Amino acid sequence: MTELHFRSASDLGRMIRRGEISSAELTGHFIGRIEKLDGKTNAVVARDFDRAMSLAKKADEAQARGQSLGALHGLPFTIKDAYEVEGIVSTGGAPVWKDHVPTRSATAIERLQRAGAIVMGKTNVPYLSGDLQTYNDVYGTTNNPWALDCGPGGSSGGSAASLAAGFTAAEYGSDIGGSIRTPAHLCGVFGHKPSFGIVPKRGHLSPPPGSLSEGDLSVAGPLARSAEDLKLLLSLTAGPDWADAAGWKLDLPPARARTPRELRAAVWIDDEFCDIDRESADLLRNAAKALQDAGANVDWNARPDFTLAEITECYLILLHSQIGAGMPQSIRDHWAEMKKGFAPNDKSHAALQAIGGTLSLAERAVWKEVQAQLRWKWHNFFKSYDVVLSPVLMRPAFEHNHQSNWHKRELEVNGVMRPYMDVLIWAGPAVVSYLPASVAPVGVTSAGKPVGIQIIGPHLEDYTTIEVAGMFEEILGGFTPPNGW
Repeated sequence: MTELHFRSASDLGRMIRRGEISSAELTGHFIGRIEKLDGKTNAVVARDFDRAMSLAKKADEAQARGQSLGALHGLPFTIKDAYEVEGIVSTGGAPVWKDHVPTRSATAIERLQRAGAIVMGKTNVPYLSGDLQTYNDVYGTTNNPWALDCGPGGSSGGSAASLAAGFTAAEYGSDIGGSIRTPAHLCGVFGHKPSFGIVPKRGHLSPPPGSLSEGDLSVAGPLARSAEDLKLLLSLTAGPDWADAAGWKLDLPPARARTPRELRAAVWIDDEFCDIDRESADLLRNAAKALQDAGANVDWNARPDFTLAEITECYLILLHSQIGAGMPQSIRDHWAEMKKGFAPNDKSHAALQAIGGTLSLAERAVWKEVQAQLRWKWHNFFKSYDVVLSPVLMRPAFEHNHQSNWHKRELEVNGVMRPYMDVLIWAGPAVVSYLPASVAPVGVTSAGKPVGIQIIGPHLEDYTTIEVAGMFEEILGGFTPPNGW
């Protein structure tokens, strides 16, 4: 029988509604685990336990009166510290905001709270959510519950670690470079990067507190221990914000397939542009084969009408254009000087960063057209296929490496040292194309590190990718806790 703290949020919610456990008992249980065990992980970095217990008791009193607070009635959550939460220090991992206590929660988090969720605390992030590792000068480094000498990924690393360690019912993260999907993969949990624009990001840090604009590419989305939870949390948080609510209504289509026999899946695991760890690749292929054996129509050779290299170039240029817009002028001047030294056909990470970070408005318009052409090619591809199955990252969890210059970092894959920034390659296609992408755990390596599979689907068909994540969960067993937790 699954231990209480490793059950899904949906299961825990049903237990509360049936009176099998009170919100106060459940909240106290999670708080006790955090206090006892988080010294090993450093995942939950800002804590609001007294208020959480008070809210849990009020939820129980409401239930005793026959009143429901919503679909998440009395469920205790931790939340990524990139989100403002009313009354709790919200730093975004930046020392300049170490004393920032918002008077209002970010839109997505406010929607969870209105559905009855109780926020116990905030989980760690890298500085301004700007890395696929989780560390900062405010709270220090977060460790992976599966391997404490390794990171949990980033930027939603504290979120995934909190889930894997059994500290929370569910979590909420954000993603522009794999920041939901990479931690989900490295920590053996579920994650969903929504279609661009369907979940408001107001109240996310960065940009600075009080900002109303929402940048390109970046999205807000859930992490959980089940696919059912992903669907529930997305349904509660998706929908227009203040600027569009008067006239727009979000109506996501149902999943294209409810069973493997109804599913058409393309497999894109092997690519010489970014080959992945052999053992991880075997686990991904085994997962796709298991889906095929369950009745899915699986095509092992189909590809959209572009290469991984082509879509990566567009992604990295637009990514660095978006990130570069918030950089100091001195950094942009440095990139402009660097750009002069690169050959015209240089597509290294350093070159693409310098090009993207210094794009003029006219140059950006050219790349936005390239992006639109890629999106059109995806649109045509998804007339024949429902999802693409791919890696999240080229390897499982890796040891901490906080070298400040990313271009000097390296990661070993199959005995070869690779540029650290290759961590962005498999994350990019879904981001630059505004597509939904879910992650489901599909196995553990011989070294005891989890591996997740990425499920990319058509624009706005988020429930299709989540449904396929649920198929993998049913066939392969879904979330399993790390040893010793």
